Amino acid sequence: MVNIKKRERATKIVSTLGPTSTSPEMISKLFESGADVFRLNFSHGTHEDHKTRYDIIRKLEIKYNRPIGIIADLQGPKIRIGNFINGKIDLINGSLFIMDSDKKMEGDQRRVSISNPEIFSSLQPGAELLLDDGKMRLIVEKNNGTSIETKVLVGGPLSNHKGINIPGTILPMSPLTQKDRLDLDFALDIGVDWIALSFVQHPKDIIEISQLIDGKAGILTKLEKPLAIEHLEKIIELSDALMIARGDLGVEAPPEDVPGLQKKIIRKARSEGKPVIVATQMLESMISSPTPTRAEASDVATAVFDGADAVMLSAETAAGSFPVEAVSIMDRIIKSAEHDDHYKLMKLQVSDQSLETDADAITAAAKQVAQTLNAAAIVTFTTTGSTTLRAARERPDVYILGLTPDLKIARRLVIVCGVHSVKTSYFQDFDDVVKNAIEVSKEEGFAIDGQRLVITAGVPFGTPGSTNVLRIVNVN
Repeated sequence: MVNIKKRERATKIVSTLGPTSTSPEMISKLFESGADVFRLNFSHGTHEDHKTRYDIIRKLEIKYNRPIGIIADLQGPKIRIGNFINGKIDLINGSLFIMDSDKKMEGDQRRVSISNPEIFSSLQPGAELLLDDGKMRLIVEKNNGTSIETKVLVGGPLSNHKGINIPGTILPMSPLTQKDRLDLDFALDIGVDWIALSFVQHPKDIIEISQLIDGKAGILTKLEKPLAIEHLEKIIELSDALMIARGDLGVEAPPEDVPGLQKKIIRKARSEGKPVIVATQMLESMISSPTPTRAEASDVATAVFDGADAVMLSAETAAGSFPVEAVSIMDRIIKSAEHDDHYKLMKLQVSDQSLETDADAITAAAKQVAQTLNAAAIVTFTTTGSTTLRAARERPDVYILGLTPDLKIARRLVIVCGVHSVKTSYFQDFDDVVKNAIEVSKEEGFAIDGQRLVITAGVPFGTPGSTNVLRIVNVN
């Protein structure tokens, strides 16, 4: 077992694994450099690939004696065009272009097949189609039932399997394809901590997958479609965590709207005590460069200033040439941002949700007491995660030591801002919690003799939302 220093930052780093980061040596370097949670992207790779990476991460947990979170990111119903006879064409501005339901047909300059012809029923004349991440724009002129005729507004080179986005239209599609269902079963069988659900349009999409997951993993809803923002409050309520996937969101929403949407989502998620990840193109230039652009560094810092629980690296660590450097520089950017006055102002902001319950009041008091007494840490004991999430929502100035007897909960809590998650024994009474809190705080490097801890828990143990005890203890 190897001891590794606690992170000197509150905001977490999610690192995506891929061809560049499959070996035990590389994944270990990513963790040591600052990665807290790892993402398995089921849009790429085989089940065998993901199982290999999963096993490596679980061995790292034992090596470092620290819970590590794992996200299984489902591909979702991404709509794509089919194949062209010559592999690609050039769409000409003003030309007619047909999308056809015949998947066996090879495309040409006039037409191409589409992966999900069931969407035709929702496409009326005037609907806009975006191809290849918004690089090309088409408008529907006629719907023939089995094909649609479009006019090219903005053309360009178009090759096989490019994606299609349809802003402003609710599509008659489940968020789970047949591939997703197979991937979901596999991910749950091996024991991932989070299931990331792609292309959510409506709260009912989350209800559908919730029934399939049945509490075996947390539901991480990816916000990629502007239509989902119309149901934001309900989606946050039904989710265990959120991801702002700015790639697809930035295609369907005007680019100038994305920064405001990011702030809105983070604010509302924090109000409900739900972790939120900011993702996509954070340090994209580091796929091929050892250093980021100044704009990218500013982007990561802005997510921290907004109050995100975590920031995510995608191709930078999955397929890039400088994965360890990407994690290291992100770690440095976060630390710098968290020492800035703007970050301190964010933590002072009162959440939208008023203190309506005893548990809310106890948690808010814990933050204030820790600040007044200059306590070394806030320690939460939780069996469901609820007490720790409440503490994190308040964004205290000190670390939150999250003690839980459930390893699954410990792994899920890793993603939460400011939380250092520890798997402990199950305790029968609060005095045992206090003793363990003192021992763990010293062992993990959070407190020394003579300092004080603020401890919260819900008694009786095991009742979600029952935080009702606050105690100040001396470490000795």
